[in-house]
Amino acid sequence: MSRTIDGTGIDQVLDAAVRRGAVPHVAAIAADADGIFYEGGAGVRVAGESDDPVTTSTQFRIMSMTKMVCTVAALQQVERGELDLDAPVEQYVPEFVDVKVLDGFDNGTPILREPASKATVHQLITHTSGLGYWFWNDQLVKYEAATGIPNVVPGTMDAFKAPLVADPGTEYVYGINTDWLGRVVEAVAGKKLDAVIRENITDPLGMDDTAFILDEARYANAVTVHVKGEDGAWTSAGEILNQDPEWYAGGHGLYSTPRDYIRFERALLRGGELDSVRILSEETVDAAFTNQIGDLDFPAEIPTADPPITDTMHAGPGWKWGYGLLLNTEDVPGGRRAGTGAWAGLFNTHFFIDRTTGICASIYTNSLPFITHEDAWKTYMEFEQALYAAL
Repeated sequence: MSRTIDGTGIDQVLDAAVRRGAVPHVAAIAADADGIFYEGGAGVRVAGESDDPVTTSTQFRIMSMTKMVCTVAALQQVERGELDLDAPVEQYVPEFVDVKVLDGFDNGTPILREPASKATVHQLITHTSGLGYWFWNDQLVKYEAATGIPNVVPGTMDAFKAPLVADPGTEYVYGINTDWLGRVVEAVAGKKLDAVIRENITDPLGMDDTAFILDEARYANAVTVHVKGEDGAWTSAGEILNQDPEWYAGGHGLYSTPRDYIRFERALLRGGELDSVRILSEETVDAAFTNQIGDLDFPAEIPTADPPITDTMHAGPGWKWGYGLLLNTEDVPGGRRAGTGAWAGLFNTHFFIDRTTGICASIYTNSLPFITHEDAWKTYMEFEQALYAAL
């Protein structure tokens, strides 16, 4: 049996966050190896348009929480001997040979050069290939403006023309690595990423509400992405993700529900197995929760380059990256223990798996900007503190 807690304090955090306007709506869930022991929600699906309450069965765009799912698909291929993490990316996706390093601008024209070494699949998984995201890299903002090449959100293949912003292996740069990894997974499997994930992860784990494109009924149960209007009130920005993309985004494309995704989290918490279904070996899961970037660190601060999309990201000192997971190297007072694996999604979803304490949890809204420190980020932290206080 899963543990029992008094969730009153957590409920109060969620209700207060919606009341003060920190988030438009919120759902949260927590579990241990044996099952769910907390779930709650506050607010409605669509501000000003819907009376439907948000629950742990509501659909959310989980954005970069997709990355760990795609990473598991790649690690499964490694376990089967089909994928070599040390191989150059171009061995699986030949077009990667065309990706150059952005080395500044000459009167507004991008200067591109050959990378000093070939990026590997391991570097894609660990965000050390040199690929970035525009919202945390002003050079990519300038590049997109100069070339007209789109970012990954519109879902066109042109997004893969984006350059590196550092030589492979020289620094941690958070970026479109997992979108390229999804293409590697497709090349190895000989089928599209949606089919690979469905057949090897979501179907075996009973995650029936997790998909790149939702059917009509599930879409009708989805929140919309919200932004604050000039009056400070939340308003729906509608749909942002392409419902007919040219490729399935391993870096951000999935919709899911808190109840569905917690099954994925529990499988990792349990060493790769849930309900007698094994998706990874214990050894591979251990590696995912182990520093995979060596002497490099996850940046203590990543300044925003696009304030409407994201705030500046702050992390603890010396944090590391495993396989698809951010790893804190010290205990968080009143919260997660050292070695917890976590990540988040651009529209303000967040999960963590604390193997020392034996719990996993996630919290969901769909709003922009990402991690605003007095709004969504504060709500994340208050949820975590209330959860640990209740244990």
